[in-house]
Amino acid sequence: MSLLSKRRRKNKDAPSEGTRVVSGADSVGMTSTVEPLEGDQVRLTVTIDSVEFEGAVDKAFRGLAQEIKLPGFRPGKAPRQLLEARLGTSAGRHEAIQEAVPGYYRKAVIAHAVDAIDSPSLEITSGEEEGDLVFDATVPVRPRVSVSGYASLSVEVPAPSASEADITGQIDALRKQHGTLEVVERAAGDGDRVTIDIEGSHEGEPVEGLTATDYLYEVGTGAVIGEIDENLRGASAGDTMEFDAEHPQEEGSLHLRISLKEVQVLVLPDADDAFAADASEFDTIAELTDDLRSRITAMKQAQAAVMAREHIARAVAGLVADDVPVPLIESAIDDRIRDMAMRMAQQGIDFTRWMEATGQDAGTMREGFQTEAEMAARADLGLRAVAHAEGIEAEDADIDEYLEAMAVQAGQPDTDLDELRDRMADNGHLFELRADLRKQAAMDWLFERVEFVDEDGNAIERDDLRPSEPEIVLPDAEALTDGVIGDGGAGPEADADSDSDSVSDPETDQEQETGA
Repeated sequence: MSLLSKRRRKNKDAPSEGTRVVSGADSVGMTSTVEPLEGDQVRLTVTIDSVEFEGAVDKAFRGLAQEIKLPGFRPGKAPRQLLEARLGTSAGRHEAIQEAVPGYYRKAVIAHAVDAIDSPSLEITSGEEEGDLVFDATVPVRPRVSVSGYASLSVEVPAPSASEADITGQIDALRKQHGTLEVVERAAGDGDRVTIDIEGSHEGEPVEGLTATDYLYEVGTGAVIGEIDENLRGASAGDTMEFDAEHPQEEGSLHLRISLKEVQVLVLPDADDAFAADASEFDTIAELTDDLRSRITAMKQAQAAVMAREHIARAVAGLVADDVPVPLIESAIDDRIRDMAMRMAQQGIDFTRWMEATGQDAGTMREGFQTEAEMAARADLGLRAVAHAEGIEAEDADIDEYLEAMAVQAGQPDTDLDELRDRMADNGHLFELRADLRKQAAMDWLFERVEFVDEDGNAIERDDLRPSEPEIVLPDAEALTDGVIGDGGAGPEADADSDSDSVSDPETDQEQETGA
């Protein structure tokens, strides 16, 4: 069964629609309700039972005991009664509110599957001094947009087959590798090889790399300095040229003296059977041509298969007429910077030092990702809109298949999938995973319906754009399973005290992941 197959089933993790208030018991001692508001927001009202919250207050006093020095007591050992006498009974409660409310907020977001995209606005409405603690959280959520025309899209991708020009180009490259140089008695032109003596100096001092004898150079490549090619064109053996050129790296100019000693032309072998036998493992030029055609076509099909989905995403992004919330764009920029840093780390490059060495600053880098990130955010909204309009859902079997693959990748093939699903549900990652699977299923739905054409407008067969080996690739796959595979099962209480990728943290302004 394909992980990316279309699914039509009510999403049990999806947030409720409409204007009604949805309530529920999130955990022992805590209840919450969610109410849709205008402007792509919801209001969470969270109530923590006084008995439950007393534990948070006691924990807060223990923390204060570490900071307050009282005569006769070691740090952390002063009893609560003395701290209350010194600081007031409300000190611990106010500290508990600051420390515990973000965790309770996250639990409520997870319980109601709120698709938060930015930090909430929090307001304590009751219990600031005593009794049950009640607070409201006004939460910006991902907007639901509508798109039209997605089933009749025409998507342009590179032709997934080798052209005659491609094959000729490869054969000519082989011919050049096996060509021979012959001296000619004429002026040099582009493509000729010339033997030269060259002396380069800057402010009277020789320049390393610009001084050589009997140097073989191909005219027209611009491989060193453009002025060299300009002076060699039309020159003949025995000519000497002196000229100045702009220094490519330092202030001032370079002075160059070149003596042209010989002009040679590259003579290419004929593309015949003898050449094929000499340049390859094939006996005939026909066999070599067929092999090149097969290999180039396979390469182009693999590239086109990737680009087909990328171009579908861009086309869907173009159908989203609504303004994209800034937090979604900023989150998409974060994704790209994080991916860049991760790739560099895999190559042993320190991202921060690279930024310093290249003179990059965070603002300029973020600005450079702005256009691409907005497109990704629009594609995200568009694919979600297609999934909603077509009733496309991810079934439990899809999730199990994904989790099984991730467990194998993490080196834990014997992971209990039911237990893993429960842990992911507890920390909110299951909601994210289901949403990502829905988007991929929507992409599959579109792939089977859009029209594919090449650069010249010629129709492309859909089967030529299917990857030979389908991959399980999801945005932030590592983040979705981080902390839930092989970690001993961190539950919601543990997660509530740590940073979470699934909901916005009001303390750290941490945003949940987005992207197409």
